[in-house]
Amino acid sequence: MDFDFPLRKIIHVDMDAFYASVEQHDNPELKGKPIAVGGGSKRGVVSAASYEARKYGVRSAMAGYIAQRNCPDLIFVKPRFDRYKEVSLQIRSIFFEHTDLVEPLSLDEAYLDVTENKKGNPSATLIAKEIRQKILDKTGLTASAGISINKFIAKVASDYNKPNGQKTVNPEEVIQFLEDLDIRKFYGVGKVTADKMYRLGIFTGKDLKHKSLEFLDEHFGKSGGYYYNVVRGVHLSAVKPHRIPKSVGAERTFFENLSSEIFMLEKLENIANELERRLQKSKIAGKTITLKIKYSDFTLQTRSKTLPYYIASKDLIMETAKELLYQSTLENSVRLLGISLANLNTEKKKSEPKAESVSVQLKFDF
Repeated sequence: MDFDFPLRKIIHVDMDAFYASVEQHDNPELKGKPIAVGGGSKRGVVSAASYEARKYGVRSAMAGYIAQRNCPDLIFVKPRFDRYKEVSLQIRSIFFEHTDLVEPLSLDEAYLDVTENKKGNPSATLIAKEIRQKILDKTGLTASAGISINKFIAKVASDYNKPNGQKTVNPEEVIQFLEDLDIRKFYGVGKVTADKMYRLGIFTGKDLKHKSLEFLDEHFGKSGGYYYNVVRGVHLSAVKPHRIPKSVGAERTFFENLSSEIFMLEKLENIANELERRLQKSKIAGKTITLKIKYSDFTLQTRSKTLPYYIASKDLIMETAKELLYQSTLENSVRLLGISLANLNTEKKKSEPKAESVSVQLKFDF
């Protein structure tokens, strides 16, 4: 079929178990062994796990003691974020050899628009292969990539042949690829949403495609339109080299669980101080304050309030955070508190311009 919008050549590059792979590369004694970057103590949390550890069910954000229980031979390594950033910059320099349209999502992944590129290479598939080889040569680390007509499909595809692989979804393959896709593989569909879709009889992209826009809006609110479009191959979000932050936040995990709001106020003051510092550094203000509470059983709760004016000062942030803290009774003892500010004065209020309607024949070289 033809698409009624201009097709792009998008690559999503995702480093394989990045933090853990850096540690294994820098310390050959760790190669081939199950390692977790993070803390293995009762209070520790896994930041990243090697593929050897993942075989035992060890995952990022898992409590350290649970990870150790799943994998008794697990080796914990203290994170070195300065080192990860150093390697990330080396990788990013390789991206810029090919295109200036690079949108980093984190230290270990990025989107690249290579529709027009510095090498004049018409094949996004070959560009992705060259980038992955250069990353390996320069850093000793492997990367995976997804290649397709938009960011959504490229992101999904990059997970297909991990580790150290890539997948191209050509324009003529897009619709079938999306219809066959397990709904859990859709980027933006988390566990809670996937469970809800299952209850509604939506298990694959094809099932999702059979639902009307009205049905999806009714059951998924603002996300309904997103699901309706992406399953039809429509995702017009451009690769943005300079991403504007949607929120700024700070949080703290405590050495001992806190069981009373009184004990939390001092902690919130420190967090609000840090948030104020970050806001001043970036010259940002916002209207929506969110209090994040993670309980001792690892359940997460957020409480938000939107003000009619922009704020950036610690006192005003703290005033609202305190109100949110006392909004309802705590469900358990607390291991983490965080405050974030969204609805920022950096956000552009105008919507993204619609792509020009152009029928494109499917001889687009990937």
